[in-house]
Amino acid sequence: MSGDGLLGPAEIRALAARLGIAPTKALGQNFLHDPNTIRRIVRTAGLAPDDVVLEVGPGLGSLTLGLLGASGHVTAVEVDPVLAAALAATVADRRPDGAGALTVVAADALRVRDVPDPQPTALVANLPYNVAVPVVLHLLAELPGIRRGLVMVQAEVAERLAAAPGSRTYGVPSAKLAWFAAARRAGPVPRAVFWPVPGVDSGLLAFDRHEPPPGDRAAVFAVVDAAFAQRRKALRSALAGWAGSPAAAEAALRAAEVDPRARAETLTIADFAQIAAAR
Repeated sequence: MSGDGLLGPAEIRALAARLGIAPTKALGQNFLHDPNTIRRIVRTAGLAPDDVVLEVGPGLGSLTLGLLGASGHVTAVEVDPVLAAALAATVADRRPDGAGALTVVAADALRVRDVPDPQPTALVANLPYNVAVPVVLHLLAELPGIRRGLVMVQAEVAERLAAAPGSRTYGVPSAKLAWFAAARRAGPVPRAVFWPVPGVDSGLLAFDRHEPPPGDRAAVFAVVDAAFAQRRKALRSALAGWAGSPAAAEAALRAAEVDPRARAETLTIADFAQIAAAR
């Protein structure tokens, strides 16, 4: 065992075998097994002793063990009932000083509406690739106490989420995340630190929550969805269905001081909020 109790490749496989666990693609399970990568994630997250971390998909507990050493409390949300049931015992065995600072919630993160106290202040997680974007957006919407985060996602997803207006990768995910937070890429993660080794590259995405622009989030997101559904078209045409007609779309755009000939990828989330308000 390492001095900080972190799990290495041999320990990860032994623990999985003891629990009868085989990683499944359906749950997006790629378990971290490199202590240095875990230390790097925890360091990059910049946690304080009074932070309460929400971790989604703790799996066998490799990242959980590192987070417990850097924060005041970890609330781990795990959809796999076997893994959820085993996590507390793993922590008690490998990091007994942190056992009292762990709460395990056996649930699908996409269905979580609240979590037990203490309320989370940071989201730090190795997210399943297939649900990373909806999980981040859902948790920021439902848990306003989350002020910042660091998530590991598919490298391409990290690029899209951090993209700025005008970028070729800027789209619905980046615009919606910008409603909640300012995001940035925080470095690559090699494939070899996972078991099983994924077929795609991974990356870290950091974000800091900010005040959203004025307006109703659902109404603004409806404009974002409509605009990017036909992103090659000028907004006058792309928003015709949303507004009721091209003329109505143009009227709303002009009222919002947005060029009707512009395209969705050039607009900030504040622009989308102005369009929603002008309808």
